[in-house]
Amino acid sequence: MKLSKEDVDLFYRLYYPLLVYVNKKFEIIKGIDSPEDFKKFSIGEISKLRDRLYKHPELINSFVAENPLNFSTNELKIIGSWKEFVKGRFLIFRYLKNYTVFLDTDESPKAYGVLALNTAFEEMVGSYLPVMVEAVLLPFSGKIVYDGILFPYSMTFGGGIRRSFNDAYQEAKSRFGIITSLPFSTEKVEQSDAAKLRFYLRSKRNREMYWEEIEELINKDPNFLTLYHQEMGKIYARTYGKRLREIGLTNAWFAILEGITIASGATKDEVERILQYILPTKKRKFVYIFRLKEK
Repeated sequence: MKLSKEDVDLFYRLYYPLLVYVNKKFEIIKGIDSPEDFKKFSIGEISKLRDRLYKHPELINSFVAENPLNFSTNELKIIGSWKEFVKGRFLIFRYLKNYTVFLDTDESPKAYGVLALNTAFEEMVGSYLPVMVEAVLLPFSGKIVYDGILFPYSMTFGGGIRRSFNDAYQEAKSRFGIITSLPFSTEKVEQSDAAKLRFYLRSKRNREMYWEEIEELINKDPNFLTLYHQEMGKIYARTYGKRLREIGLTNAWFAILEGITIASGATKDEVERILQYILPTKKRKFVYIFRLKEK
């Protein structure tokens, strides 16, 4: 997914003058005095200007304050928003309909929905993902774009590391969703403890990886013990349901507690009546009841 041609033209009409401004301040590249001059220089040369810009983001404020090209208020607002840039290494992880996912796999993973400019990311780095790149992400009118310079790394990833990337992606989506605008604050969207627990229990791999966090949440709030049993009940129900169908059972109800089927019946009411007889009241909230339907 790319920006519209109109928006791409606007982006460069604002971005190149900012780099010219940086060059005039630091005299980095001789011969760049206007946006038209960029056509004469390689990406490697131009990247020296953008690197200096991100080392001195205060230049964005001074450019907006001076407004040497008499940009409109809205145009200055776009330029001013670039103080919220995100610079670093990312995995181009997935091509989706509305954007490309750039995955930051740091300690607290985040997934950004990024739009390309003139050339689609797939044309630049290919269809085989993930690809690690050095990039700068910028806000642009409620969207996220990159600044037009992308440095891919030539490396391949084995099965183990690819699984860890997928874990990071799932964690990022679970905690923050796909981030589609900047600035982004983790405090505003940090998931609830209940959502965290559901994520930790989601797969065997997660349960092994986050067992300490699971215990901490359950100890923190006794109500999470009920959520734990209900979520684990769903997991066991999927496994048992498959096996029960294989042996010919359908259209029945089952109750699971701590991974064990403790009751069954033709109706949910029947199963609940059985539970009243065989299970202490304080344990009933931990039971997961499910219906085995005919596929």
